[in-house]
Amino acid sequence: MKVSKWLLAAFLALSFIGFLDATYLTVQHYLGSVPKCVIATGCETVLTSQYNAIFGIPIALFGAFYYLSLFLLMILALDMGREAIVRFAAFLTPVGFAASLYFVYLQLFVLKAICFYCMVSAFTSTALFILGLLILRRRAVLK
Repeated sequence: MKVSKWLLAAFLALSFIGFLDATYLTVQHYLGSVPKCVIATGCETVLTSQYNAIFGIPIALFGAFYYLSLFLLMILALDMGREAIVRFAAFLTPVGFAASLYFVYLQLFVLKAICFYCMVSAFTSTALFILGLLILRRRAVLK
């Protein structure tokens, strides 16, 4: 059974949305600005906490690289028609999902604040994880 085009398109779209979200937060970090929350009110608390960077590198930058990697892998797979690349991208999704679980935990139980943009990333990485599982359940991915 092969993966439908909508599944691959959804993977591509979600990885691009995640990239945009993480890139926006990264740019705001380096500009020294904290974006205003659209829905929740805890963006400033979360984005200025001690958990917003590792060795001075913003967490959002790691997210931007993660999402960009998934996006480019999927573009490459679709362009070359290589099933192995699609499966490799799907195998990477637990990394983002695990990171999102940890960061949501930090928001809810440690910081007691919710960042809208962080939750967009958590939703995106969770959806990519689910799509990755669906892709891995299939034998023939492209054809």
